[in-house]
Amino acid sequence: MNTFEKDKTYITHTYNRYPVCFVKGEGSHLYDDKGKEYIDMGTGIGVDVLGISYEPWIEAVTKQLHTLNHVSNLFYTMPQTDLAQALCEKTGMKDVFFSNSGAEANECAIKGARKYSIDKYGKDRTTIVTLINSFHGRTITTLAATGQDVFHQNFFPLTEGFLYTPANDLDAFIKLCEAHPEICAVMVEPIQGEGGVHPLDKDFFEGVGAYAKEHDILLVVDEVQTGNGRTGKLYGYMNYDVTPDIISTAKGLGGGLPIGATLFGEKTKDVLSSGTHGSTFGGNPIVCAGALAILDHIDDKLLDSVAEKGKFIKESFEGAKGVKSVAGMGLMWGIEPEKDVSTIVPKLLEKGVVVLTAKEKIRLLPALNIPEEDLEKAVSIMKEVLAED
Repeated sequence: MNTFEKDKTYITHTYNRYPVCFVKGEGSHLYDDKGKEYIDMGTGIGVDVLGISYEPWIEAVTKQLHTLNHVSNLFYTMPQTDLAQALCEKTGMKDVFFSNSGAEANECAIKGARKYSIDKYGKDRTTIVTLINSFHGRTITTLAATGQDVFHQNFFPLTEGFLYTPANDLDAFIKLCEAHPEICAVMVEPIQGEGGVHPLDKDFFEGVGAYAKEHDILLVVDEVQTGNGRTGKLYGYMNYDVTPDIISTAKGLGGGLPIGATLFGEKTKDVLSSGTHGSTFGGNPIVCAGALAILDHIDDKLLDSVAEKGKFIKESFEGAKGVKSVAGMGLMWGIEPEKDVSTIVPKLLEKGVVVLTAKEKIRLLPALNIPEEDLEKAVSIMKEVLAED
C-alpha cells in the first residue's frame, strides 16, 4: 500500500487531508514525495515559526538529545528552568507551568483561574466568559470554552461554567458581567484564528482589561496562535495596553516539537500548589532546549521585519481582484476571496503554494523569517489565482 492507502486503512479519519505527502523541507520550502517544491505559507498552523529545519533549533535539540532526553518532573532540569526564566523575563509574568499543547495550556489556564477565585471568593464564583467565534481547543473543557456552536455537538455533556459574548462589543461584555456575579475570568484571543482571523479592536480589548481589573475578574489571554512573534510583537497582547493575569501559549514556541506553556502573573502566581496539576511530558528537556533556541532568535530586528512583511501582505491584497476583505496583523492574515475558498486551496497547491483556511478565508501564517523573495512569489501566485474568472 502507498501512504494514502495506509492512511485510509490505519488512521482515524478526523482530517480532510489534501492529496499531498510531504517528505522534507528547508526554511520556507516544502517538498512532496514526487519532488515538487512548495512555498510554505502555513508553517504547520503556525508551528514552524522560524521555518523548517532551522539550524540553531536543530543544534539545540540535537545537543539535548545526546545529553538527557527525559526525566520525571519530580526532579529538576536546566532546560525547563531556563525556558521558564526566559518567558517570565520577556513578559513580566511570574511563573510557568509546562504542558504539551495549546489545549492543555488552556486547560491549565482555566484551572488556575477557577482555583484563584475559589480560594478567594468560594465555590460560587467560577464562570469564565469567552468570545463568540473563539477557539480554545478540542478537549471537553476547551470545546466548552470555544464560542462556536459548531463545536458544541456530539460530545455531551460539555463542561459547565462558560458564557459567551460578542467580540468588539464592550457594552455587551459589561452587561453580561453585571448580570452574572459568578464570573471569575474572561478569556480572549488577541486575534481569533480558527474563527476567521478577526483581530480584537483596541478599545474593546483595553476596555475588557480595565473592567476586569476593577472587578477582580482575571484576564486570560490565549496566545496559542498569536504568540511567539506572530503579530509583530513577542505576544499579541503587547499590541494593546493590557496586562494579562494568565497567558497560554504553544505552537510556535516549540518550533516543531510539542509544547504548551501557561504563564501566571502577579495575582495568580503560585495559585497551582503542589499536587493540584501535573504533566508527565510537560517541560521535557529536549522540547525546552528547542524552545529556548526559538525565543533567543525572536529579537527586535526580526519583529520589525514581521511588521514590514505584514504591511506588504495587507497592501498587496487590499483592493486586489477577487478579494472581498483582508484582516490580520504581523504575519497572521485572513484573505476573504470572492469565490468559495475550498476551490482556491487546491489551485494554490497545484501552483506550489501551501496555505491554510479559517472559515471562509485563506489563512496565512508564514515563517517569521520567510525570505522576501519567497513571500513576494507566493503573494503573486495567490493574486493570480484569486483573480481568475
